[in-house]
Amino acid sequence: MRILYLLAVTCVMTLSVRTVLAQSISYQGFECLSTFDTSDPTPSAVRVESQFEVIEILDRGMVRLSLSGGLPRFVDSNQDICIDSVTSIGFEGVPEVAGSQGLPVRLERIDAIGYFNGRDLVVTVNSIFTDLSASRGTFSSFTTSRVQPISNTLFFDYNEPTTSFILRKAIHNKGFVQTSGSTSTFPFIETIVPSFDESGVIGVPQILTPPDEIRYRLNN
Repeated sequence: MRILYLLAVTCVMTLSVRTVLAQSISYQGFECLSTFDTSDPTPSAVRVESQFEVIEILDRGMVRLSLSGGLPRFVDSNQDICIDSVTSIGFEGVPEVAGSQGLPVRLERIDAIGYFNGRDLVVTVNSIFTDLSASRGTFSSFTTSRVQPISNTLFFDYNEPTTSFILRKAIHNKGFVQTSGSTSTFPFIETIVPSFDESGVIGVPQILTPPDEIRYRLNN
């Protein structure tokens, strides 16, 4: 049985170390109404669970995790919270898993890396999203799909009385890659933006604070 050993260290007159055992942590919420717009946290009526499952315990507090269900989506200008089950997990398009038409397929889960020091938990998730909009035009012109590399870094505090993790901050970044041109001319036009916002303007990674408590409970 894969078990994550979480060491919560507290100082009350003397130093004591408590061990909490868990196979996963999870948060219950509602799926995002907007599948693609990461600036829109409006929830739908569809319930979904965000879950990090322990895959492997590494050295020095590092663990390999598997994310399913998606990640909480929130922005600074809105009080809503939803679970992004699409862009946060993304697609995969290698030939071994391509769909019947050779297109990338949506993943059900994705690997993540966590670090826990007994008090703070940091989790990093990297995904790739595509809108599957590749097309051909006149005179051998073409445009590839809009591909977005996405990174999410989550910062949790361990809450010992409730044996849960509370999400305090998140760093969200989204890039953009697209190629267009004509098969009769070269070079093609390649657009690569390390960080951009929903309006298509070059931006910076976002540092976000949840508008309300997001608590991941431990599952033994």
